[in-house]
Amino acid sequence: MPSTCNIEIFTTVDFSIFPISMRELIDKLESTQILPKEEFAELLLCNDDYLFERARFKAQEIYGNKIFMRGLIEFTNHCKNDCYYCGLRAGNAHAQRYRLTKQQILECCKQGYPLGFRTFVLQGGEDPHYTDDILVEIVREIKAEYPDCAITLSIGERDYKSYERLFNAGTDRYLLRHETANDEHYGTLHPSKMSSANRKKCLHDLKKIGYQVGCGFMVGSPNQTIEHIIDDLMFIKELEPQMVGIGPFIPHSDTPFKDKKAGSLRLTLNILAILRLMQPNLLMPATTALGTLDAQGRELGVRAGANVVMPNLSPPDVRKKYLLYDNKICTGDEAAECVTCMQGRMKKIGYEIAITRGDALMNL
Repeated sequence: MPSTCNIEIFTTVDFSIFPISMRELIDKLESTQILPKEEFAELLLCNDDYLFERARFKAQEIYGNKIFMRGLIEFTNHCKNDCYYCGLRAGNAHAQRYRLTKQQILECCKQGYPLGFRTFVLQGGEDPHYTDDILVEIVREIKAEYPDCAITLSIGERDYKSYERLFNAGTDRYLLRHETANDEHYGTLHPSKMSSANRKKCLHDLKKIGYQVGCGFMVGSPNQTIEHIIDDLMFIKELEPQMVGIGPFIPHSDTPFKDKKAGSLRLTLNILAILRLMQPNLLMPATTALGTLDAQGRELGVRAGANVVMPNLSPPDVRKKYLLYDNKICTGDEAAECVTCMQGRMKKIGYEIAITRGDALMNL
C-alpha cells in the first residue's frame, strides 16, 4: 500500500506494495510493540488519524486524562559545545549570556510550588561554571525545601562519577536527548570532538545509576532520513527510557543551519503516536517547539499521545536569552500566566493538569 502522506523526507525504503492495510498496521504495532523496518517506514509516512486515536486511547488507558506539569528552570545559557543547530552554541557571538544563582533558582521553585509544580526541571547548556559541588548544593537545598517534589536535570554529558554524585544528592531524573542514533548523521550535526557513542554511553550510565532517564531527538533535523528515524525508534526500544522528548527541528538565525527547513508537524505527531504504542508507559512532553510550529501544536501533541507539559518558571528577564531556535513562544509570560493558560488549553480538549510528581508507571 503506497503512502499518501506528502512529507518531503528522503527514504530508500521500498514500500510500494504492502499486503496489510494502514489500520491493520497500526493495530499490529499496538499488539506487538515492534515492526519490521519497511512497515515502520510506511507508518511514519501515514496520514490516517486512526494512529492518533489508538495512541490517545493507550495513553488514557494507563494515565487517564491526566497531564503532568513540569516547572522548567533554564538556569544557564552558557555552553562549551558548538552544535550546529543550537542557538546556545559557543560560537554564537550574539547570544546574551546569563547564569542564575542558587538563590534565583530556589526563588523559581518557591514561586512554582504554590502553582502546583511538583517537578522542577533544571535545564542549561554544558556550562563548566556549574561544578558538581555547586550542583549538589542546589539539588540538596531544593530537596530539603520541597521533599515531595522530583528534581530533573538536563545539563548534557558528564562522567559517571558526576552523575552518581548528583543522583546521591537527590536528583530523580535526567534528560539527555540522544539527538540521533545514527553515528554518521550525528557527525553532520555536531563538531568532531563530540560523538554519538559517548552520548549513548551517558544514557546507559544514567540508567545503571538508577535515574529515571529521558532521551529524544529532533524531527526534520538537517540530513535526517526515514532510516535515521527508524534507527532512533530501535534505540529507544533497546534503551527503554522512562521519558522521550520529540520535537520538530526549528532553525536559529545564528547557526550554520539558519537557512534549513523546519521539521514536519505531521511527522512529529506520527512519531509521538508510534512511540506511545511501542512503549505505552512513556512520559512524553508536548513540547514548546510544537507550540512554536503551530498555535495548537501542544494540544495536537497531547491528542497524539503526549502526556507532559513544561511551563517556564525561569525569570521573565532571561527567557528571551534562552533561545535554542527562533520565535520560541511563551518567553514573556509570568509563571502564573503560563500555568493558567496551560490549564485552560488542556481543559478544552478534555484533559486536566495533575498536581503530582507524575512518575512513569513501569513494568506494563
